[in-house]
Amino acid sequence: MLVSSRVIQIEWGDCDPAGIVWYPRYFGMFDACTAGLFHKATGLKKIELIEKYDFVGFPMVDTQAKFMIPSAFGDEIRIDTSVTELGRSSFHILHKVMKGDQLAIEATEKRVWVGKHPDDPAKIKSKAIPEEVVAALKG
Repeated sequence: MLVSSRVIQIEWGDCDPAGIVWYPRYFGMFDACTAGLFHKATGLKKIELIEKYDFVGFPMVDTQAKFMIPSAFGDEIRIDTSVTELGRSSFHILHKVMKGDQLAIEATEKRVWVGKHPDDPAKIKSKAIPEEVVAALKG
C-alpha cells in the first residue's frame, strides 16, 4: 500500500502545561495526514475529492493510539500514514509517528466513505469507495 509522510515541527500551541504535546493535537495531525495520503494517491486535495466524487467525507468511526515517546515544543516528528485494509466503504489507516529513528506513537483509525443519505440529506450514509481511488491507494 501507498505511504505518505509528513514532517511536523512541534509548536508551542501543541503542548500542554507539562511541555509535551497535548494528545488531542495528534489526532488533528492524523486527520491532516489521512487527507494528505488521499492527496498523494489521487492528486486531489480533500475538497477536490469531495467535489469530484460527490461524497461528504470520510469520518472516523474508531481510533486508538499507543504513546511510547513524548514530543515537546521544538521537536521535529515524521508521521508515516498508510491504508492497511480497504473494504467496500470503510478503510483502516495506520499512522506511525517517528521521532528521529524511534517509534513514538502508533495509531490506527477506521474510517467510512460517506455521502448524503438518499432519503434524508441531513443525514449521512456509507457509500462505496470509487474503484479508481481504491487502486490509487494500493499504489
